[in-house]
Amino acid sequence: MTDIPQNVRGSLTRDRLLSDLTWLRVGGPADWLFQPADLSDLQAFLSALPSGTAVFPMGVGSNLIVRDGGLRAVVIRMGRGFNDIVIDGTRVTVGVAALDAHVAKKAAVAGLDLTFLRTIPGAIGGAVRMNAGCYGSYVADVLVSAQAVTRAGALVTLAPETLNLGYRSSDLPDGWVLVSATFEAPTGDPAELAERMAAQIARRDASQPTKERTAGSTFRNPAGFSSTGRADDVHDLKAWKVIDDAGLRGARRGGAQMSEMHPNFLVNTGGASASDLEGLGEEVRKKVFQHSGIELHWEIMRIGEPTRETAADNDR
Repeated sequence: MTDIPQNVRGSLTRDRLLSDLTWLRVGGPADWLFQPADLSDLQAFLSALPSGTAVFPMGVGSNLIVRDGGLRAVVIRMGRGFNDIVIDGTRVTVGVAALDAHVAKKAAVAGLDLTFLRTIPGAIGGAVRMNAGCYGSYVADVLVSAQAVTRAGALVTLAPETLNLGYRSSDLPDGWVLVSATFEAPTGDPAELAERMAAQIARRDASQPTKERTAGSTFRNPAGFSSTGRADDVHDLKAWKVIDDAGLRGARRGGAQMSEMHPNFLVNTGGASASDLEGLGEEVRKKVFQHSGIELHWEIMRIGEPTRETAADNDR
């Protein structure tokens, strides 16, 4: 890959291994990794980048499998310079690198209810991109606008309708890089909001493998919505339930395992390859369909290329 602009103020690294930047700790190298210093650095880089060069924006890698052969693209990883949290009345404007949990906690101190973000792994960029949600609340419910830098380096403001936010989906154009989001938050008592978040954390830790290497929920719920936590929220069309019913709780492939604690969590038990993890996920999808006729759809994003050996194995 040639003609990559070198005149940057941030960090630009060639053939950068991505495994240590993802929660699952797997994956090969990206052709380039660019960590912009700030907004103007990002705009200048994208405007100078040849239009045919693939771009992949990356946050903290919480919902991502990078395949073992790596990624033929420029990965843009947002970090310092994109993690501000600014509160003005009931509006919360957040840089995309700010962690969801930090946003929820800071808002709560100000008496603003973004508590649903507290237990969602990752950063705000991914939360907007995937319309993250839990307990019956979604980013779409509170999003006022988002700002992004286009592939040509222009800064644009996007309305929620433009993003077309759905269940774990949005219509953000390929190569556009989200930089910030503004939310309109309901008000609440700070003590009550803190108590609610503590209860959510306790519930999560009691039911999910939070001490393991995972990437959050592996598959979207077939019901088409997140768990609400309400007593009348039945489990028949929850991903974990259809996986469990197919006898796949604890299923293994190499170093990958469907969690014994929560079977919709894919775990790197130690030494798993991306091929192990994705292969186990595909095996689960196949067996669930055979058992119930339900087709599971990945919630974890998978990117990049397999190794030649993995591709050859898959062709046999």
